[in-house]
Amino acid sequence: MKNGVFTDYKVFAGNSHPELAEEIASIMGKPLGKSTVSKFSDGEISVSLWETVRGIDVYIIQPTCNPVNDNLMELLIMIDSMKRASAGRINAVIPYYGYARQDRKAKARDPITAKLVANLIMAAGADRVVTMDLHANQIQGYFDIPVDHLVGLPILARYFKEKKLDDVVVVSPDHGSVTRARNMAEFLNCPIAIVDKRRPEPNKSEIMNIIGDIEGKNCIIIDDMIDTAGTITNAANAIKEIGAKEVFACATHPVLSGPAVERIENSAISELVLLNTLPLPEEKILDKMTFLSVAPIFAEAMTRIFTNGSISKLFDVTK
Repeated sequence: MKNGVFTDYKVFAGNSHPELAEEIASIMGKPLGKSTVSKFSDGEISVSLWETVRGIDVYIIQPTCNPVNDNLMELLIMIDSMKRASAGRINAVIPYYGYARQDRKAKARDPITAKLVANLIMAAGADRVVTMDLHANQIQGYFDIPVDHLVGLPILARYFKEKKLDDVVVVSPDHGSVTRARNMAEFLNCPIAIVDKRRPEPNKSEIMNIIGDIEGKNCIIIDDMIDTAGTITNAANAIKEIGAKEVFACATHPVLSGPAVERIENSAISELVLLNTLPLPEEKILDKMTFLSVAPIFAEAMTRIFTNGSISKLFDVTK
């Protein structure tokens, strides 16, 4: 560090999404740092750093996706390893933040696990977190360190803008995604519709009503993540049944667990646009899926952090 500015940085990766880490590092013009993340025979995680990080600005790319607990522990141990090796600053780059849905007490005696994970990351020694499309914005406040909360909307919005669809309506699959839908609708200069649903139990949703005019329209459903795909496929089937011309869907995080792939395959969705914040096995990829990369926006954010540049410019959907 010289005059408060780091003179060099290094990019490291855990085992959760090496392809994305390689792409980000390539855009930044850096090789991935030399490290090994392995396991002992009893399942304990072992981290070895094979190059110095003393006084360096380091970035650890590790989405905490399935297997969530293993990937979270890898991240924590890598942070601890960097801290004990006297890294100048430790930036945890978490494109997908696991446990983000457990952000509040929904009923008596519930844990707030998203806060627990934030505590663990800080206790391990992270100085900054870079993430994308948290399930709840309030999670930023769980940290006592800087959090750069990137958004995937600009990538998705530009993709649909280039498709030049006519008679477009952006659809929010529930009340929680209304702001996201409105922001995309403003960029596409089109109206929005809202699917009113109730959730009788976790991972199950029931359509109640559709607010807005979707008959004869090209509908784009947008959400932050798709897990079991019940919400988005129920919404797609419902709006198709009442007269939507064609149904597109998009999301930042393709978790796609349980029956998700089968539901998407058999749904009214004609194209599903996803970002690559977490890896997807080949057997879960369908012909109707289109993948867009978040590597450029993460690479730009990490470069701006290193140079003390402005991150807010990356949130502008019109750029």
